[in-house]
Amino acid sequence: MATSNKNLSAYDKENMINGADLKIGIVVSEWNHEITSKLCEGAIETLIAHNVSAENIDIQKVPGAFELPLGAQFLLKSKQYDGIISIGTVIQGETKHFDFVCQGTTEGIMRVMLDFNTPISFCVLTDNTIEQSVARSGGLHGNKGVEAAVSLLQMIKVNKSLL
Repeated sequence: MATSNKNLSAYDKENMINGADLKIGIVVSEWNHEITSKLCEGAIETLIAHNVSAENIDIQKVPGAFELPLGAQFLLKSKQYDGIISIGTVIQGETKHFDFVCQGTTEGIMRVMLDFNTPISFCVLTDNTIEQSVARSGGLHGNKGVEAAVSLLQMIKVNKSLL
């Protein structure tokens, strides 16, 4: 496994954008809440650590991962955001449902990001077991919510540098 014994949440804190003037939306799946809530906490803590005001972070809950693209679209249509973090988890089951949800969610988020020309960070775990999701939501492999917030801040920095 590529992530074996690695904490993926370590990053260079020195070259991050100052988020004091940023407005960030987080769309988070309620399915597998015990995982997604920890991912959301990691993302929020990281945004605040880079000076994004808690008042400038809006959270929109949706039922599941498949609804994340539309939730992100609703946020982008309703208010002005510098970026969105999409948070969910899909755990492999006994049917092909996993494949359809993962593909639809991924393609949907990409489409919304390109349609709105606004960075959307993809924090959707697609694991084989609940244990793998736990390891990536504050466990052995860090917190992918942290990574999603870092990625979003980096893309916002790129976008603002080109304006």
